[in-house]
Amino acid sequence: MADAELTVAVSGQVATVVIRNPGRRNAMTLAMWRQLPVLLDHLEAEPAVRALVLTGADGTFCAGADLGDLDEQLSTGDAGIAVAAEERLAAFAKPTVAAVRGACVGGGCQLAVACDLRITADDARFGVPPARLGLVYPAPTTRRLARLVGPAAAKHLLFTSELIDAERAQRIGLVDEVLPGDRLAARIDQLTGMIVERSQLSVVAAKEIIDGRADDARVDWWYGQVRASGEAREGITAFHERRPPRFTWSPPPTG
Repeated sequence: MADAELTVAVSGQVATVVIRNPGRRNAMTLAMWRQLPVLLDHLEAEPAVRALVLTGADGTFCAGADLGDLDEQLSTGDAGIAVAAEERLAAFAKPTVAAVRGACVGGGCQLAVACDLRITADDARFGVPPARLGLVYPAPTTRRLARLVGPAAAKHLLFTSELIDAERAQRIGLVDEVLPGDRLAARIDQLTGMIVERSQLSVVAAKEIIDGRADDARVDWWYGQVRASGEAREGITAFHERRPPRFTWSPPPTG
């Protein structure tokens, strides 16, 4: 499908990845699953980008995986490209926010859960449909969902394939905020604006530690960065002087 694609726009220090698949409610094709890690590699290496927003085109987040690709998906299990894309999104070094409108189902929910934060319009609907399709949800995906919402809520979603509304999704911890649709874009701008203005040393370290990707040696390295960078001195000085801090730390180049 030539019109099924992921597009990227960068505004200031925030990159927005948009899921587009007209006519299929933005279902993810195999080509789109393959495209996502490539885009993320590029954006992670871009120093000017400090946060990433994932959203869907035309009022729908993502209705899941395109079932026209079912045979290839069935043959791969946890080694499939959808899981690889999800894992790459979860490991993205910078903060990620899912901005959700409309359907967020199956592979769409998989991607939203892999983001750090989920901010949704009140028309959002969430579902995990493998039991309705005779599929086994990938193990890494299932565990990530259970860590987010707890075992009982994850079992309910997986056992029933029931669609839940945004209010219930917030109640079980699946989403962080629910807003009227006409306020979603402004809130996403406000939230990402706050994130990119904060010390990136603090933000990136917090994400890595919370996600369990920092062993003791890495945590010591982060503390060393605090001592060497001057970020804390600048932040405390700015606080006392009642001015915005001028944070300058950026992640060292990788590779």
